[in-house]
Amino acid sequence: MEWLSTENLVAVGTAVLGIAASAGMLWYDRRVPRRKRIGYRVQMDSPIGDEARSGRPNPRLGEFDVPVMADATLVLLRIENDGSQSIVATDYTGPADQPHGLTAEFAGRTIQAVSVTQPSGIEHLTDHFTAERGFRYEGNRVYIPRVPLNPGHHFKLLVLLSGGEVEGGVRLIGGLQDGAVHRNSAARPDEKPRLFSFPARLFTALLTLAVLGLAGIIVFRDGNPIECEQGRLTVTGSTAFEPVVETLARQYEDKCQGADIAVETRGSEEGVAELSRLGERSEDDARSVIAFSDGPMGERWGLVGEPVALSVFTLVVHPDVDLGEHGLSLRQVRGIYAGEYTHWGQVLPGREAIDGLPVVLVSRGDESGTRQIFQERVLRGWEKAPSTSLDCAPGPAGGAVTRCELATTRDVLDKVAEQPGAIGYSELGLAEQRGDAVREVPLDGDRPDDEQIERGGSRYPYRDVEYAYTYGARRPGSLAAGFLAYLDEATSQKVIRDKGHLPCLRDPALCG
Repeated sequence: MEWLSTENLVAVGTAVLGIAASAGMLWYDRRVPRRKRIGYRVQMDSPIGDEARSGRPNPRLGEFDVPVMADATLVLLRIENDGSQSIVATDYTGPADQPHGLTAEFAGRTIQAVSVTQPSGIEHLTDHFTAERGFRYEGNRVYIPRVPLNPGHHFKLLVLLSGGEVEGGVRLIGGLQDGAVHRNSAARPDEKPRLFSFPARLFTALLTLAVLGLAGIIVFRDGNPIECEQGRLTVTGSTAFEPVVETLARQYEDKCQGADIAVETRGSEEGVAELSRLGERSEDDARSVIAFSDGPMGERWGLVGEPVALSVFTLVVHPDVDLGEHGLSLRQVRGIYAGEYTHWGQVLPGREAIDGLPVVLVSRGDESGTRQIFQERVLRGWEKAPSTSLDCAPGPAGGAVTRCELATTRDVLDKVAEQPGAIGYSELGLAEQRGDAVREVPLDGDRPDDEQIERGGSRYPYRDVEYAYTYGARRPGSLAAGFLAYLDEATSQKVIRDKGHLPCLRDPALCG
């Protein structure tokens, strides 16, 4: 099934991972840290007497006034509130008849002396370490009073022991209401606490993996259809818009298994006319065709159109025809296509480089949207010069101007680049791809600049809206509807722009 694609499974999996990590973090934040907790850790357990049982060397300087020197050890025990709630005397769960709250036990050793230290700022804890409050030691146990501790507060016991091995068993015995007493790992020598707990680090890592996974899908995939549809679709119509639809069709097929899109462009008018004829024979067949048109051609056949881009076109000439920065005036262009000039010296007198160079009109057939826009926006009428040649070769001097008609925009560009004195018209993006093989022609000094047109700072006339026509309204769930929706994706909008058009699905005013 389509939704079981690898990309979808990765996306769903990373999303579930992110949700699970968030839920776990919420549970941990709500349940675990908010319990009352006392943690303890052994920060030092070292021999200080001769011939310690650990067998490790114990060099010393000076005199130590310690009983049973040979077996003496020092233990530094840190006791801390590592929860998020304060602990008071009544939170300890020891017997009511016993004043102490906790017991520190040192297995196999005998306590000789105990010293209590606490950080600066909480010296008041010293007041709780009195015999009346249960502070004492006996055998291998130190009895610790019910010391109140705010979150993060701690105190330390420095215990002098004898009669046992170094790093023997040390534990803290006791309990808390709605809480726990637990052992922590030993601190680093600098006693710097970790910024985040292990669960917090784990959940953060899981969330990071989820975010990176989803970001990878977004960044590295090519195209992002809103919904993948299956079936067969034929895209026809404008040859000027062919580079866009060809690229987007291949991207859609790559992303959507089961989608087969054939691009068969043959001219705007022929495309919309063919769609209309197909609809008269079979509505179902017509529903699987989209016809793109340079300009609004489909309304006359009752087709449903949608503007998708603003296309900019340009006149092009052979590189030998240097018309200068101003290019041609609209009056000169209309005279050229009316057959008034047979050589370029008549158009621009006094220019020796083009004097005597024959004018060759390389046109499209009357089914071409590029030609129809040229006639409507630039000529304000028909191309009046008749077609005189099949191969665009100039006729004898003194005869009528040479004019030929070719099938596609690419054919026109090829011929203009090949034939000295040739002039034709093309979609701007395709012309720009030819580089120096052809010259773009400004009209009345306005260059075919799509950026200036988008900013509204150009009067350049040779432009029109590209329409996508369907036979009736889109059918939800059809490949035609899916492909047209794909045109509105950010990656598709970039393709439209890269191919020399201005996308207007997200900026309808641009195509208004």
